Amino acid sequence: MRRNFTSVTEFILLGLTNHLELQILLFLLFLAIYVTTVAGNVGMLVLIQVNARLHTPMYFFLSHLSFVDLCFSSNVTPKMLENFLSEKKTISYPACLVQCYFFIALVHVEIYILAVMAFDRYMAICNPLLYGSKMSKSVCTSLITGPYVYGMLTGLMETMWTYSLAFCGPNEINHFYCADPPLIKLACSDTYNKEMSMFVVAGCNFSFSLLIILISYPYIFPSILRIRSAEGRRKAFSTCGCHLTAVTIFYSTLFFMYLRPPSKDSVEQGKMVAVFYTTIIPMLNPLIYSFRNKDVKEALMRELLRKKVFP
Repeated sequence: MRRNFTSVTEFILLGLTNHLELQILLFLLFLAIYVTTVAGNVGMLVLIQVNARLHTPMYFFLSHLSFVDLCFSSNVTPKMLENFLSEKKTISYPACLVQCYFFIALVHVEIYILAVMAFDRYMAICNPLLYGSKMSKSVCTSLITGPYVYGMLTGLMETMWTYSLAFCGPNEINHFYCADPPLIKLACSDTYNKEMSMFVVAGCNFSFSLLIILISYPYIFPSILRIRSAEGRRKAFSTCGCHLTAVTIFYSTLFFMYLRPPSKDSVEQGKMVAVFYTTIIPMLNPLIYSFRNKDVKEALMRELLRKKVFP
């Protein structure tokens, strides 16, 4: 029945602007951001893989954060770059659903990886003597598998709700990618179930994952202050500071974007916020963890010097 009422075969992405001069400028800007994002996250993945000193649970989780950021940006940015230079800024109906699926899945994977990283910092700082045994390779694998499986299932469920909607009229999405809020506004069938599902799923998952982080740090900070060596305290504050910076930036933008009912104003505002968390945050995370992390900087310098000595 739904397919009988859906006559839309493609959508038009209105993007960020319709001014030609600005589109070329934005293309160059976002191309530079995307290249930096790919280089930073791939570089982080390679560095963690080749440097034995970074083969610890914390950097194992960080490598997966880099992988998800890379996928997150690649799901949106290439199509956005293509549309900046294209007169026909369209995306097919199936491709739109696929983009929706990966976006929702990767968002949920990332929020739970950030929660797992908070738990890892709790175990490392509050229970250092048990850290090696409690955070074994099998435990770390289980902790990282959970977010991927849950994210994929959540993305599938939310995408099926979108698929159940009928699209029979307007096909212009006021966004630069297939985002749920503006897409819902185009449906010519009842969107109540989809809106409630989006609100409840996003609200519960964002709140629960953030709660794990907020519960961890009241235990972590007093434990850091009890560390006797100044170097130990500095290192602990550095790793926690990187994590909290990434958490603050990511969650603040997501709460602003998704925990509001779709409306003309919220979609327009959300489009501006979406630029930040789809392109800027994936670029910032490897920079945050490299510039503010002494271990990463030292590992990078060793690898560069080794390549220089043994080309």
